[in-house]
Amino acid sequence: MAQRNLHLLIIDPQNDFCDLPADYCPLDPLGGRFAPSLPVPGAHADMLALAALIDAGRAGLEAITVTLDSHQHLDIAHPTFWQDADGQGVAPFTQITAAELRAGRYLPRAPQWQVRAQSYLDALEAAGRYTHMVWPVHCEIGSWGHNIHHVLRLALNRWEEARTAIVAKVSKGENPLTEHYSAMQAEVPDPADAATQLNEALLARLRSAERVFIAGEAGSHCVRATTEHIVAHWPAAELGKLVLIEDCISPVSGFESAYAEFLAAMRERGVQLMNASEVRAELLDNAR
Repeated sequence: MAQRNLHLLIIDPQNDFCDLPADYCPLDPLGGRFAPSLPVPGAHADMLALAALIDAGRAGLEAITVTLDSHQHLDIAHPTFWQDADGQGVAPFTQITAAELRAGRYLPRAPQWQVRAQSYLDALEAAGRYTHMVWPVHCEIGSWGHNIHHVLRLALNRWEEARTAIVAKVSKGENPLTEHYSAMQAEVPDPADAATQLNEALLARLRSAERVFIAGEAGSHCVRATTEHIVAHWPAAELGKLVLIEDCISPVSGFESAYAEFLAAMRERGVQLMNASEVRAELLDNAR
């Protein structure tokens, strides 16, 4: 009997999102240690659990896709983009509404970004999904924080060597003028930038699987947005093929209720919720 095509989708398993112990953070040659800029409580444990799951079930796992949040230093979601009406910096975790931008309470530091920023915030709020949040600079392309959690990366390497297959890496977020929580598309796609529009190739790859297990960070934002977009483009009768691995996902601190609402909504739609031990059993059974 042929193996079933079981696919693991890992969302943004990157250093900047992990609450890493100090000994996981290398020394900075300029002083001190590197440190995650947006650590999600529980994410380090999630990555260790995912690594163990991959090692235990690798023979039954047909494909792995990893998404990578990938930002410019100057990005609409970073403080580097913004200033207040007095020309002062804007602190991380500041929410900016379209009305506040229109009134001049907050402004892009570069005047040429004004029109685009306004249209972006207007469209974001019209979609009803999020109010714009200014996050700490995170997952800057080329930085230590952009890298995959070390233990998980080694497990991914072992899977590649054992299966003589490649872990697919999907980059998202390079466009500095739109937020890109979801691996499927930007929150406000740019018609001139195909990378911000629906990732048809990724969707097709996932659709070819008999089961898609989803894990990663953070459950309140990037996992949520990615899963919601997948569900929106997935046949309703086949939503049971999608599985959220609950104990390998954690929410951003302060957004626990949003994560709980997301899980409830997905369960109601027919998406399955499982824990890593249940997924491990399914992978082992698939390897027989």
